[in-house]
Amino acid sequence: MKTMIRITAASLSGLILVAACASAPTLAADPAPAFDADFPPSLVELNFESHGDRLNGHAYLANGPGPHPTVVLLHGFPGNERNLDLAQDLRSDGFNVLFFHYRGAWGSAGTYTLTHVIEDVAAATDYLRANAETLRTDPEKLILVGHSMGGFAALEAAARDETIACVAGIAPANMGGSAEVFAANPEAAAGFAAYADTMQMLSGLTGENAIAEIEANREAFDTRLLAPKLVEKSVLIIGGDKDTSVTVERVIDPLVAAYEAEPGIDLTAKVLSGDHSFSWSRQELIDEVIEWAEDCR
Repeated sequence: MKTMIRITAASLSGLILVAACASAPTLAADPAPAFDADFPPSLVELNFESHGDRLNGHAYLANGPGPHPTVVLLHGFPGNERNLDLAQDLRSDGFNVLFFHYRGAWGSAGTYTLTHVIEDVAAATDYLRANAETLRTDPEKLILVGHSMGGFAALEAAARDETIACVAGIAPANMGGSAEVFAANPEAAAGFAAYADTMQMLSGLTGENAIAEIEANREAFDTRLLAPKLVEKSVLIIGGDKDTSVTVERVIDPLVAAYEAEPGIDLTAKVLSGDHSFSWSRQELIDEVIEWAEDCR
């Protein structure tokens, strides 16, 4: 006599659940956090003024009472890649990090121009110095780290502020060098202007006024010419070998050559495997920046 086994929908669901639970991998738990109960790591929303306009941002505060060396992390044009993974790892290593949006960018008040961007970096460092106690920041250890156009802004701002001892450009744009390209290649100028015209998150920007500002500031915006003003500073330049926006051959190599020719600059130059955002080499990028920043403490 054959025995019949009847499997109901409920029992089948139970069997599937048991099987799933039995085969599910065991996830390793994070180690128990060790932090200062009075001064734990935190994220602080903030805003500050630059030339009368309010800029929006936030700060990653490191564990402990500090004062902590503090990185001002500058995004590019328009700022889709924000490198906040780098910010998190810097905080874990004991650095504070300030991230903000320039005038006219991503909801910050005012009008977006490259001149305003450079001025806004100075406003950010002024804000950190004025609020050093509240933000547990060492006002004498402010470090500028920028990506793409933010790298341009970091170098420009550091050249204007003798108290900034360390500055890093990650795939740093050379806006003055772009003027040379635009003059020699009208199609490149038209392409950049058309791209700028799509930047609805950058208030007041048009392709026409962007091109005009770059052409009017050809020498002032040429980061190669900043070398004499970066003497006695630690400078990190990182390029990506597959970057088609800030190419190693056209932008990074001439910049590095200009800084190497100025013996007073403490220069570190690296070329990593990567596109403009270092999409497949994020950890290598982060490690390089943190290793360099350690000497800026």
